[in-house]
Amino acid sequence: MTKNTTFDGRRWHDMGGTAAGPVPTDQHDFSLWEKRVDALMIIASGKGHFTVDGLRRVLEDMSEDAFETMTYYERWIASVNQNLIEAGVYTTAELGQRMSDVAARGTTYGEAASE
Repeated sequence: MTKNTTFDGRRWHDMGGTAAGPVPTDQHDFSLWEKRVDALMIIASGKGHFTVDGLRRVLEDMSEDAFETMTYYERWIASVNQNLIEAGVYTTAELGQRMSDVAARGTTYGEAASE
């Protein structure tokens, strides 16, 4: 048995055909950052930076802990980010610098706008 597989050969995230309880059918409003993740995914894939298969590969390679503790859109942005790095759109160093720049602006839009 390989790492992260069960006795039947499935990986821990593969729940197809198994009882997982009721599927929630209530709707919720998406937060702004979730909408931005969706938009980024559509734009970047439309520009040919990755495919659905590339996104799925990263999602399936996440650890069980990451899969269980991250939200749906946290998993998606992690996958989009990994694919963009692999495509050479930016480097991890460039991403780190941008993240530092954004953090320096403040924690609210008001703080960022006052600069």
